[in-house]
Amino acid sequence: MKIHFSGIGGIGLSGLARFLSREGYRVKGSDISNSPLIEELRREGIEVDIPQRGENIRGDEDLVIYSAAVKQNNPELVAAREQGISLLSRREALPIVLGGRRVFAVAGAHGKSTTSAILASILQEANAIIGAVSKEFGSNMRYTGDGRIVFEADESDGSFLETNPYCAIVTNAEPEHMEFYGHDLDRFYEAYEQFLRLAKIRVINGGDPFLRQLDIDAIRLDPVNDIRIKGHFLRDDEPYIRFELRDFGEFEVWGFGEHIALDASLAILAALNEVGLEEIRNNIKRYRGIKKRFDIVGKGENFVVIDDYAHHPTEIEATLASISEYARLKGIDEITIIWQPHKYSRLLDNLDRFIECFDRRAKLVILPVWAAGEEPVEIDFPKLFGHYAPIFADRVKRVGDRVVILKSDRVVHELQRGIVVGFGAGDITYQLRGIK
Repeated sequence: MKIHFSGIGGIGLSGLARFLSREGYRVKGSDISNSPLIEELRREGIEVDIPQRGENIRGDEDLVIYSAAVKQNNPELVAAREQGISLLSRREALPIVLGGRRVFAVAGAHGKSTTSAILASILQEANAIIGAVSKEFGSNMRYTGDGRIVFEADESDGSFLETNPYCAIVTNAEPEHMEFYGHDLDRFYEAYEQFLRLAKIRVINGGDPFLRQLDIDAIRLDPVNDIRIKGHFLRDDEPYIRFELRDFGEFEVWGFGEHIALDASLAILAALNEVGLEEIRNNIKRYRGIKKRFDIVGKGENFVVIDDYAHHPTEIEATLASISEYARLKGIDEITIIWQPHKYSRLLDNLDRFIECFDRRAKLVILPVWAAGEEPVEIDFPKLFGHYAPIFADRVKRVGDRVVILKSDRVVHELQRGIVVGFGAGDITYQLRGIK
């Protein structure tokens, strides 16, 4: 079967393409522009066309799978319809990938990539498709040929309902992506409940207000009483946390903060029926973090650059708490935050929280909104965020052991000491790496 992936450069669709390629499908794809991820796909033998054009559909494809970012008037989708080639959205294609497997599906507004990657580290023999690059296996996909698969399930488009979970893990159910649910909280929560009821085994964060009151048979983690933080420490300058879980003893895992201990605990509870406790304790040490989550991308003398995908106030607050602990252990007292807001809809839905979520002791640099295809909305950033006395810039750029801040292509500030942390789901990750 020959499959064309339209939008293959996205982290979600590329994982499916990689997996089906390893399964023996003939896979190719396209996207609007080149990227490091696309170059990786090409090195793996997957043909990728740039840009997206009708001619990329050559008539010998059996199926075209397209990402949520691809519109119905996309020339490739138009060409496929004209040639009678079957079309499936990423959501509709999930049964092809996941069918016939024991799926460990991880969902939640925050922490699902981390929990998925930790669970993949514990279940060493299982396949994995996650929404981030695991530093352990250097990809968003691991293929083992096993009958089990760790899968990061996406609630943003309701596709987690198509994952046929054997084990459903939910990190939290904080309202997010409400535009898909018509800003209807009942509809949003009903989707989470439906996802859980699909599974034979359910593991949930009992500290979440919605999940706590849900009348459903599940393994419930009580973050207050089940987890005891024993301390944070550095190993080879990398962050680690030590914690106890229930009466299972002590565990060590990469990362800082109570949220990391919670994510790891959910993964441990989901794996208990699959592997022994000592194997879990050893395997979890294989986890080395994921790219763009507390991702240390540069270090110098008294200077550290960290890239973090956090783009919601809850995520930003959790990461800043970890940054503060990291700074304390490193003996660094200066922190600079570079924030690239992601999507106008998210900003407006959480504006009050964004206004208060940053550390006032840190410097704040605000970049233009990464619109992700949305129409611009007028937001008075100088007025709303004036209490931080922020620097407004067009972009930043990594230059050796410095991060320069640019406005109208002119350097307005330089950072070469302390901790610099960038927040956002847009192209800030490439700016901090000096790629863009």
